[in-house]
Amino acid sequence: MPKSIQTPQNARSRRTCEALLAATRALVTEQGFEPLTMAAVADRAGVSRRAVYLHFTSRAELVGSLLQYVGEVEDLGGSLQKVWQAPDSLAGLDEWARHLARAHPKILDVARAADRVRRADPDAALVWEESMRRWQLGSRRLVTWLHDENNLAAPWTVDTAADMMWALMSLDTLERLTVDCRWSNKRYADRMALLFRSTFVRPVDTSPGRRTPDRRIGSTN
Repeated sequence: MPKSIQTPQNARSRRTCEALLAATRALVTEQGFEPLTMAAVADRAGVSRRAVYLHFTSRAELVGSLLQYVGEVEDLGGSLQKVWQAPDSLAGLDEWARHLARAHPKILDVARAADRVRRADPDAALVWEESMRRWQLGSRRLVTWLHDENNLAAPWTVDTAADMMWALMSLDTLERLTVDCRWSNKRYADRMALLFRSTFVRPVDTSPGRRTPDRRIGSTN
């Protein structure tokens, strides 16, 4: 079970745990998972190897705590909460695009490193699988919200739309646009919002005399 850096413990022990996780993140970002060992983490954190094992009994436990550590340090939960606090599913869809632009660049290096070796490294595979599981759950929750408010376009079902939204969140797309094409995070968020709306949102009924909701991007009406 991954350990939270917020777990009650004495201040010195908490600082050591945070230092170990910060060292793990730095090593994975710089070198990938291949050379990641408990000894390397200890050296990077400036502690003894014994200190590493006092906090994490194995490499698997250490790596398993990495995603939670990154999430807490980068406040990814706070970013995601803005999606679910949106006033309706259309505003939530726009905020989802902004969340991707805020959060995914912060985990790109770790996720990329896990992706490269996940078929050969079981610990890296767990990081990758947990990341994908969270993305899929978020996609399904958002698409279900659209469906429940009668905003999901035909012929999408909750299952197919959730699968497609998850696929559109590809790290390849993020990296090509924000790194190779040098898009700003704002441009990425705006274009993803347009893509999501044009793909998943039911067209507005423009029948004469029918009052329709304002579905402009960013509207909360």
